[in-house]
Amino acid sequence: MSKKLIHFDWAIKRLLRNKANFVVLEGFLSELLFDNIKIEQILESEGNQKTDDDKFNRVDILTQNSKNELVIIEIQNSYEIDYFHRMAYGVSKSIADHHVLGQKYAEVKKIISINIVYFDLGQGQDYIYKGKTDFFGLHKKDLLGLSAKQKATFLKEEVSNIFPEYYLLKVNQFNDIAKDTLDEWVYFLKNSEVKDNFKAKGLKEAGEVLDLMRLPKTEQYGYNRYMDSLSLKASEMFTLQTEAEFKVREDEKAEIALNLLHIGLPIDQIAKATGLTVTQIEKLKSEK
Repeated sequence: MSKKLIHFDWAIKRLLRNKANFVVLEGFLSELLFDNIKIEQILESEGNQKTDDDKFNRVDILTQNSKNELVIIEIQNSYEIDYFHRMAYGVSKSIADHHVLGQKYAEVKKIISINIVYFDLGQGQDYIYKGKTDFFGLHKKDLLGLSAKQKATFLKEEVSNIFPEYYLLKVNQFNDIAKDTLDEWVYFLKNSEVKDNFKAKGLKEAGEVLDLMRLPKTEQYGYNRYMDSLSLKASEMFTLQTEAEFKVREDEKAEIALNLLHIGLPIDQIAKATGLTVTQIEKLKSEK
């Protein structure tokens, strides 16, 4: 058995900012980061925007955990060829926005950037990727580490613990077979369903908090409008891709027709070979 739930993208902007519902986000972060994560506060969220399209350059949600780290969670449904750059910008902006001028650099907060995308980004066969910053010697090939004094001062064990950390979840590449509790979360993110046998942290609570039928009627209406907007965006993207593919095919046909005209093939035979009309071929002939 499973229960159809609210899409995580909408929930994170509306419901999960409530302190009473932190347990859902804490469960997701704990499973992804293999740590016991506690959220102290929500610092920024698009839930403050007036409309679903009122996005500006804000992240979906920015939290601060009990380790004084900033955790960005960004969800993107539509394809963006420059999404990697957007990830870099979001992290850089968060660092700058939460560092007070005059503070020592040691106060710069660690950023964990979690990106959930519903399109194929880059090239890779996995559905969860992690990125961090390490320094390797060009000659000795050794990993640059922190000194004992730096470890004691900053309470960090590795240089990479200071720099931003990135997680990328390409949920559409998940095969729907949950082999562990993190996979259970990915299954939910992809399908908006929680199966009865799932044991991942936060999913039981998600099954209660994100139950569409438990929402007030006004919230149900807002959610349905949001899902309609996603469908509209998907349809617009499909239309643009279809038109682009059609134009490419037409351009290829025109090029073939021009080559056949060049070797003197009759127009009626060119029409049969390319699928273009006689009128279209005559126009190409007059323009060449």
